[in-house]
Amino acid sequence: MKISYNRLKTYIAIQESPEEIGALLTGSGLEVEGIEQFESIKGGLKGVVIGEVLTCERHPNADKLSLTTVDIGSDVVPIVCGAPNVAKGQKVIVATEGSMLYPVTGEPFEIKKAKIRGEVSQGMICAEDEIGIGESHAGIMVLDTDLPNGTPAAEYFNIVNDFVFEIGLTPNRADAASHLGVARDLRALLRREICMHSVDGFKHDNESRIIPVEVADAADCPRYAGLTISNVKVGPSPEWLQNYLKALDLDPINNIVDITNFILHDLGQPLHAFDADKIQGGKIIVQKLAKDTPFVTLDEKERKLSGEELMICDEQGGLCIAGVFGGKGSGVSEQTRSIFLESAYFSPDIIRKGSQFHGLKTDASFRFERGTDPNMPVYALKRAAMLIKEIAGGEISSPVIDLYPQAVEDRVIEVSYANIDRLIGKKLEKSTIKEILESLEISYIGETEKNITVKVKPYRVDVTREADVIEEILRIYGFDNVELSENLQSDYLAEHPSKDLNKLQLRLSELLASRGFHEIITNSLTKPVYAEKSGFLNPAHNVEILNKLSEDLGVMRQTLLFSGLEVLAHNINRRQKDLKVFEFGTVYAKTSEGYAEGRKIALFMTGDKAAETWLEPSKKLSFTDLYAAVELLLEKLGISNASTAIVHEAPFDYALELKLGEKILGTAGLVQESLTKLAEVKQEVWYAELDWDLLGKKASGLKKFQEISRFPEVRRDLSLVIDREVSYDQIKKVALKAGGKLLQRMGAFDVYQGDKIEAGKKAYALSFYLQDTEQTLTDKVIEKTMSRLIQSFENEVGAYIRK
Repeated sequence: MKISYNRLKTYIAIQESPEEIGALLTGSGLEVEGIEQFESIKGGLKGVVIGEVLTCERHPNADKLSLTTVDIGSDVVPIVCGAPNVAKGQKVIVATEGSMLYPVTGEPFEIKKAKIRGEVSQGMICAEDEIGIGESHAGIMVLDTDLPNGTPAAEYFNIVNDFVFEIGLTPNRADAASHLGVARDLRALLRREICMHSVDGFKHDNESRIIPVEVADAADCPRYAGLTISNVKVGPSPEWLQNYLKALDLDPINNIVDITNFILHDLGQPLHAFDADKIQGGKIIVQKLAKDTPFVTLDEKERKLSGEELMICDEQGGLCIAGVFGGKGSGVSEQTRSIFLESAYFSPDIIRKGSQFHGLKTDASFRFERGTDPNMPVYALKRAAMLIKEIAGGEISSPVIDLYPQAVEDRVIEVSYANIDRLIGKKLEKSTIKEILESLEISYIGETEKNITVKVKPYRVDVTREADVIEEILRIYGFDNVELSENLQSDYLAEHPSKDLNKLQLRLSELLASRGFHEIITNSLTKPVYAEKSGFLNPAHNVEILNKLSEDLGVMRQTLLFSGLEVLAHNINRRQKDLKVFEFGTVYAKTSEGYAEGRKIALFMTGDKAAETWLEPSKKLSFTDLYAAVELLLEKLGISNASTAIVHEAPFDYALELKLGEKILGTAGLVQESLTKLAEVKQEVWYAELDWDLLGKKASGLKKFQEISRFPEVRRDLSLVIDREVSYDQIKKVALKAGGKLLQRMGAFDVYQGDKIEAGKKAYALSFYLQDTEQTLTDKVIEKTMSRLIQSFENEVGAYIRK
């Protein structure tokens, strides 16, 4: 949201610099993300002045150039000029040496001292297009002015200089979505009064064109105001209004539309102007229209109505999607002579539905769907009508129509002084509390020794309970003004787990990053089509969003797979094909018992293991690379008892399923080609998704450093012949049980299946690493341990040892 520094100064007396105001606003919760300088003419005509041509002679070395001397106030300088209309005695615009010009066309350039055909030139006499104020290049500008030589051109042309705050407005602060709203916060911060522009002079000129209004549902439209202005002249807006809009990065359209935009950004009240001659039947009806009714909006697109959006209609159909977007048939054009001006308060829910359904986000819908001030419509309407009459002429040809059957009441909230002290962390004087609240237009209506009762105006849609009032006190008092006490304490709403999952997550992220992985953070919203076409997700379990931003972001994700595949596709399409990424994220599902969510870790690997070099060719990433990363995570968390089983089910071509007891820890494998293509990935993807909630519960904590044993480690190898159905995981479980505390680790360094062993068998070559941390292992102890291992393999998995 953009806010003009100059415009704020019309509401409140500001002596502080833009930077100081920005710091104040940020400290109070209206974060100023940037401050930009606005100039109605780029460059602000710095170094450009009014000058007077004292002499003008033909250039001795060029027929089409003139030698002039020009009085620029501080000096008389020689200038070579190529304009045909330059003459002695003229008042002209001079760009002095060192000034930067921004022409209408072409690149900016700096004026430098130069020699032109052998003659010195220390400046330039300018045409309109050369300083960016017009299109003409027929000749230099000749002024009719008595201003002294050396007067800055910016003063002559009334150049506007402003500073524009870019405020990152949070969704709860709808009240601050205007210059008035920001000024209200400054009033509380600076303890200065706001100057509201008076509408006391408003009156209607006649009642020659009254357009009646009917509201079908007061719940959707609690307040609707309007009036008619006849004999207006639609045309360009005055310069001050155009500059105001340009500073806010808005394009001026015409005086009527520009005034409605001015009021919207000034007061936070959206208005809409209808061509009164296009209102069929001479009546406005606020209602819903039937589903699938066609309606052409101002962007000339035909849209089918949902039947749930509120419409502004005449007797023949829709004129406008209320609070969202106008219709093409009723908009203001150059031919418009009479307008009906609308100013309303709509239910935020009804506007949000219409905006989301049609995918239309406008300045008006932004404010209406967050909540506007129900007490503002009539004031804004009168203010706009007076401006229209001043700028576009005409007469106000109807009294104000104001349909407001049930007024929106102020909210009454009781606040405990004890809670103020507890939540702020500092005891504030009651007089300070009262002063802050009154500066925010939150008035006292009752007080006891322990409590206060306050009344909050409805434009503060975010202040509905005691904690909200206390937050208002704190943000104006200043977070930085709350000192940290020597005995700092806090209230906690939930007990803390024994393990710090955030710390665990950070350490695992660092571990993966050290192995070449990049972390991604993706949107929890995803496409419904993934569940419909995946073959392993149930569309009935989708958690559907009521206020969808779009159909492509219509449901909460059931898996991290597709959001990660979209990241891979984005990078692969930009020729980054060798990728290793991970994500900690939440998945969601709708169940028979309600809604469920869980946290997951996802690992993605695709492409080559390393770039091709002259030493060795590139090598594709494989399952072993993925599983090594999974094992690394489990080892880091101290989880060594996970069992595995091979699975062949979606979303994998083949995978290993990891379990802790009967609970599934996760799965790792090759993603089915049909699913990668669904996300537009055209290469193999290795994927693992682990249950972070379960990992967090079962983790024995981060692995600690320990002293390296002084006693040597011993390696022994065995070659086992086993049935093909026996997995390495089964062998590992047997070994860990039989090897006891002496078996530190084991590994497989060869696997053989072929004609040198009997059919249905396979051979594993295994290495076993034995170590005693208290003494050197003897041959007797080693042989005893290996014999125990061999016996266990023979008895439990039917193995025999190859000699």
